[in-house]
Amino acid sequence: MAGLYYEQFSVGQEFDHPWTRTVTEMDNTLFSTLTMNVQPLHIDAHFAADTEFGQRLVNSIFTLGLMVGISVNDTTIGTTVGNLGFSEVKFPKPVFHGDTLRARTKVLAMRESKSRPTVGIVEFEHTCWNHRNEMVAICKRQAMMLKRPAE
Repeated sequence: MAGLYYEQFSVGQEFDHPWTRTVTEMDNTLFSTLTMNVQPLHIDAHFAADTEFGQRLVNSIFTLGLMVGISVNDTTIGTTVGNLGFSEVKFPKPVFHGDTLRARTKVLAMRESKSRPTVGIVEFEHTCWNHRNEMVAICKRQAMMLKRPAE
């Protein structure tokens, strides 16, 4: 598996994920409408043109999902049991159609599971940056990770 097992993480470990992704109008419109978020700031160009931004903003939940998604290949693909939660989610700068995003991950904390001997809990901090080197998202994520199988 490409993902890391619990024992392969260490507190302070950092990942500069090589994947980048340019966000498109289709991404934003499809995500917003699929999730029933009819906020005109996301889907109405004429409405958004009259706001302080002068254009539509990318749905922040899409940005959150993309940020975490970019991290998966280097960290958790096939080795995570599931997400336990997100905390301290912030979006310090807006994302616009055409922005290219990249992500970094840092391991903040680790602990053994108290109820499941085959897993551990890892707390990640994910950050997302646009092509102008502005941070557009940050969050802490707690994930239940598989321990390395006995051989």
